[in-house]
Amino acid sequence: MEITTMSQAMQLHAQAIKQGSQPHHQNYSKLFTFFALSPSGDLNYAHNILSSLQTPNTFYWNTMIRAYSNTSDPSESLRMFLAMHIQTDSGRIVPKPDNYTFPFVLRACGKMGDTQMGKRVHCLVLKMGFGVDRFILNSLIHMYGKCGELGCARKVFDEMPERDVVSWTALVDGLVDNGRSVEAIECFGEMVGCGVEVNDATVVAVLRACAEAGALGVGKKVHTIVNDLGIVEKANVSTGLIDMYSKCGCIDSARDVFDNVAFKDVCSWTAMIHGLASHGMSKEAVVLFDVMINSGVKPDERTMTAVLAACRNAGWSSEACVYLNDMRYKYGIMPNLQHYGCIVDLYARSGQLAEAGDFIRKMPILPDAVLWRTLIWACKIHDDSDRAEHLIKELNIDFDDCSNFVLISNIYASSGKWHDKAAVRETMRREGVVKPQGSSKIEVNGRVHEFTAGDSKHAEAGDIFEKLSDINERLRKEGYKPVVSEVLLDMDDEEKAFQLLHHSEKLAVAFGLMKTESRSKIRIVKNLRSCADCHSFMKVISRMYEREIVIRDRIRFHHFRNGECSCGDHW
Repeated sequence: MEITTMSQAMQLHAQAIKQGSQPHHQNYSKLFTFFALSPSGDLNYAHNILSSLQTPNTFYWNTMIRAYSNTSDPSESLRMFLAMHIQTDSGRIVPKPDNYTFPFVLRACGKMGDTQMGKRVHCLVLKMGFGVDRFILNSLIHMYGKCGELGCARKVFDEMPERDVVSWTALVDGLVDNGRSVEAIECFGEMVGCGVEVNDATVVAVLRACAEAGALGVGKKVHTIVNDLGIVEKANVSTGLIDMYSKCGCIDSARDVFDNVAFKDVCSWTAMIHGLASHGMSKEAVVLFDVMINSGVKPDERTMTAVLAACRNAGWSSEACVYLNDMRYKYGIMPNLQHYGCIVDLYARSGQLAEAGDFIRKMPILPDAVLWRTLIWACKIHDDSDRAEHLIKELNIDFDDCSNFVLISNIYASSGKWHDKAAVRETMRREGVVKPQGSSKIEVNGRVHEFTAGDSKHAEAGDIFEKLSDINERLRKEGYKPVVSEVLLDMDDEEKAFQLLHHSEKLAVAFGLMKTESRSKIRIVKNLRSCADCHSFMKVISRMYEREIVIRDRIRFHHFRNGECSCGDHW
């Protein structure tokens, strides 16, 4: 008899107690598994059963450790493991950890980002003679990846006597999670070269890498592999393809994948809605959302973030507020900071600075520093430095992270208060705070090239700078003038223009013009928001060189065609 509900399971448990069933009996353990691991079960009930057993074996302990490792707070999983290891649990006989215990414990360490505990568990694995167990080693790779210890993950991987698809996938996943998407793609290529057959988890991992790096060519090859394996209908794979094509600037291809998925879950709908929103196709995004609702699929928090992003990118403040209200009263979803952030960003971008401030102050949940930074940065964009400085003083913003340092430094620079800016920068230097470097990626012939501002490390740097100089000369003849106000440094306009010319996306577009066929699209991925000068620069290039340039920045996509941008200069 299959157990499907908690009520049914409790009745069977009562019968088992009456009949005197022993914990080692198959039916008893099956019940316990349902209580601990089933979505319809009850973890507290399972824990009470474990506490009532006088001599529970490793199966019961491992099941509970596994169950707690699946929760949002897996600390109880580690507590139970330590009780097994130290052999302390209210005087009861506690079984020692076995090879099935460690993968669940390592999962908990990874979710908590507890590197120190993870390394202690690793030492215990070796001490107990499990250092050749492939399942444990795979879990170690995954744990180290989640903790950002990629050197340790790679060392475990390289020293494995035998690797399988899970080993490779764990390494690829770890690289992607830590922002090393290009290395993840290279690792995937090495895996395929070794003849390892990929599975859906591998595909999802490498599609994430392609989406992050804008590696469309590689993504298309992965799509071919997906078709060959016949796994395109798997929800996680189809969603990964939709996300990859969307983030690589091919929204039509994303829509083709979406339309051909027979059974769409909320993740598929959300990926497509988010893709349309990020490409500035806000009307299409909200229409698709209505189709989703009418088809009986209930939205989740991420779906609503995508819909609000569509409103934000179109500047629809009233519509956004309706959707925010519908979240709670129509769909039973409590808005979080990300949802409120979309509204704040919408007001801020459109120059409604007072409205944005009032909205933040009236929020039913406590705003975080990110929301206030959004408003303060908008003050800088809309030339309201007085409001920005007032907010900085009113909020008493602490120098607690790099974002605050950079924000306040730029506000002082935009006001021409170079002495105050210098003081902030000196504090950054003294505290060892490093500003994140802007970078742009472009894929050419299946290889991803990454540039930073003024980058001279590329093998063809000399030719790229020469090409950029030629482009700049042509643009000047067409009347293009650099937006020197974007350079927040105390220097003359000529020096500022030189700085602007060597922004990372301009180096990338110059390389793209050198290496791609005439009239073909140039696709670039940037990790920061595009500046006003680069935006103007790309519009002129798209017209002069008759090229469509697709740039994904931190906020959205920009499709530059014939001297215009799809964002309508609203970004």
